[in-house]
Amino acid sequence: MKVIIPAAGFGSRLRPHTFTSQKSMLPVAGKPIIAHIIEQIISWGATEVTMVVGYLREGMEKYLTESYQIPFEFREQGEMLGLGHAVLTGLNDDDQEVIVILGDTILEVDLRPIISRGITAIGVSEVDDARKFGVIEKENGRVVRMTEKSPNPPSNLAIVGVYYIKNGGVLSQAIKEIIEKNITVKGEYQITDALQLMINQGERIESFPIQGWYDCGKPSALLETNAYLLKRDGGSYPVAGIENSVIIPPVSIASGVTIKDSVIGPNVTIGSRSNIKNSIISNSICGDDIIVETSILKESLLGNRTRVFSKESQLNIGASSELEI
Repeated sequence: MKVIIPAAGFGSRLRPHTFTSQKSMLPVAGKPIIAHIIEQIISWGATEVTMVVGYLREGMEKYLTESYQIPFEFREQGEMLGLGHAVLTGLNDDDQEVIVILGDTILEVDLRPIISRGITAIGVSEVDDARKFGVIEKENGRVVRMTEKSPNPPSNLAIVGVYYIKNGGVLSQAIKEIIEKNITVKGEYQITDALQLMINQGERIESFPIQGWYDCGKPSALLETNAYLLKRDGGSYPVAGIENSVIIPPVSIASGVTIKDSVIGPNVTIGSRSNIKNSIISNSICGDDIIVETSILKESLLGNRTRVFSKESQLNIGASSELEI
């Protein structure tokens, strides 16, 4: 089964980290966001993956092709013209079953029962404020209407970024039609408009509930996702390299990390070859090759190769930075 993963965006809400790394490559619970997604879709039975790429594509392409045996195809989205346009970039006119899943969203769902039904379906979750989302309306178990980011949404069933498409060729033609007719929302071509066109033409579309939904699109959400995954999976840390320190699980500490006279955890990810001394770190994500000394950090994001010598702080600093307070 083919899976399309749109991952071409600039990730502007996660700057400064996305100045040097594609958003999907930012670490949560010890590995990049995209790794969690790839491992999940492999468990669903994916046999090929089409990555829709653009900004800072090289690092992600290298990581994926070196880390997984499943075949990858990389297609460049030349302009950021919306999710519908991104999905069309990954589609072929003769595609059959296709899964579309966003490259910055980690979901708690098993799609295998949905796939076995063989009916086009959209993942949804109830939200308190649906104005920032596309939403669906249902009648007799079928999706009848979809509305994109309305100031007065007609339901609270938000579309969360995973779609099972029975016939990818039909979706391809529908997206081409909305582009030809220039049907946009805030200047972007949306997949919701294409799916609505398919409904109007008689396609049966259903929905399925998403119990856990972790959007990694901004710093606070990235930290929440890190904490959730560490709690779910338990995390891990090496025995070697830890001296006179306290580790409070769950944490994910890479091998080759040196920790001395420090307290680490809970909910902390630390990348490879890092050195922590005389510090307390909690609820934070630290990249590779960092140095933290005489610091108290909480709810912080540290990019690769950062150097921090600070008092109590809540930091969000990008790669190759140094901070001394």
